[in-house]
Amino acid sequence: MKTKDIIRNGLWDQNVVLAQILGMCPTMALTSTATNGLGMGLATTAVLVVSNMAVSSVRGVVTEQVRIPVFIAIIATIVTLVDLGLNAWMHDLYKVLGLYIALIVANCAILGRAEAFACKNGVLASGADGLFMGLGFTAALTSIGVVREIIGSGTLFSQASLLLGPHFAFLETRVLPGYGGTLMMILPPGGFLTLGLLLAVRKRIEMRRDASKACGVTTQPSHCAA
Repeated sequence: MKTKDIIRNGLWDQNVVLAQILGMCPTMALTSTATNGLGMGLATTAVLVVSNMAVSSVRGVVTEQVRIPVFIAIIATIVTLVDLGLNAWMHDLYKVLGLYIALIVANCAILGRAEAFACKNGVLASGADGLFMGLGFTAALTSIGVVREIIGSGTLFSQASLLLGPHFAFLETRVLPGYGGTLMMILPPGGFLTLGLLLAVRKRIEMRRDASKACGVTTQPSHCAA
């Protein structure tokens, strides 16, 4: 697979959240702020990259009958290392993400990429697939968090310096000064509403792209104008 196809699939065509509708547990639970979404997305990206490369490197010696247990064992090991690393070096973020870090093991996207891509392709290609799938997942979670946080509390990337480190302090913004907030948006219903909105936007973009392609090959100019 060409690099541009891997990039497009990860960021758009096969986006974990917006196209495959996977990883809904962290998507709904941890996107009340953009900071939480960014932190969870980056942790998942790290797991995706390393697990894809590890699975690809052992694909020649793992038999068909035991591949799933082996893949799960690899993913669980990597998640444990990420969990310990966050606890040691980013403890404030670790306290926020909590149980959901361990639940990355059960994220269908991780095992899905191992099964659909990593066990069939080389190490570098698998690493790239994990990277861009992870970045697509991160972008989706952060986008949902941005919408929910702005409407819910009028802020953007609140507590970024506390959760992600002092280098992220520049992200903290009060978007709507004096705004009282909308509680529903930082509760689970707000997550479903925001996800539905983003899915509708994505669908609209896809429809316009398909219509543009059709106009590019049509021989009837009046059809494109309509």
